[in-house]
Amino acid sequence: MKRGGRLKIGWLVALLLGAAFDLNAQQLTRFAVVDLSQVYMAFFRDSRSVREWEERSALVQTEIDRMSREIQDLKNSQVSAENRGDREQALRFEHEAYRKSEYLKEYYKIKTAELEDQKSKLTQSGSFLNQVNNEIRLIAESEGYSMVLTLKENTGILWYSPTVDITDKLIQSLRSKAGR
Repeated sequence: MKRGGRLKIGWLVALLLGAAFDLNAQQLTRFAVVDLSQVYMAFFRDSRSVREWEERSALVQTEIDRMSREIQDLKNSQVSAENRGDREQALRFEHEAYRKSEYLKEYYKIKTAELEDQKSKLTQSGSFLNQVNNEIRLIAESEGYSMVLTLKENTGILWYSPTVDITDKLIQSLRSKAGR
């Protein structure tokens, strides 16, 4: 082979090696997201603290439903009073419905915050977090994720593709290691 042919092959090999190194250097950063509260609720569904949270949540919802029915009954009574021409009674019903609606809004806001706080404390238990963090690390490393973000605690996530949500995979991995 002539010197010019070997030179061309040498340049071609150098070009291919350079391209391969360049592709490796331009590795994309991959992100994943996890809903830790969903993981906790799925993995520790049978625990006493989760059952207590679910019972409290159900009681709050029952109370909200009861208050909503009362408000609707008052509004229906208001309409009936207006149809009868009893403006004074209609105003009383309207005022009472408004007062109860305002109370319901405040009750809902307070109880929702309390339930979210309790749920957050459930997911912050040390042994649970250690186990979850180890599993997240294993999944992220095995699937090439550079960073894993939590959905509920990071308000900076405006959109994400469901393909980067590893919540179900994490739950399955935790369950298999727990023998469930």
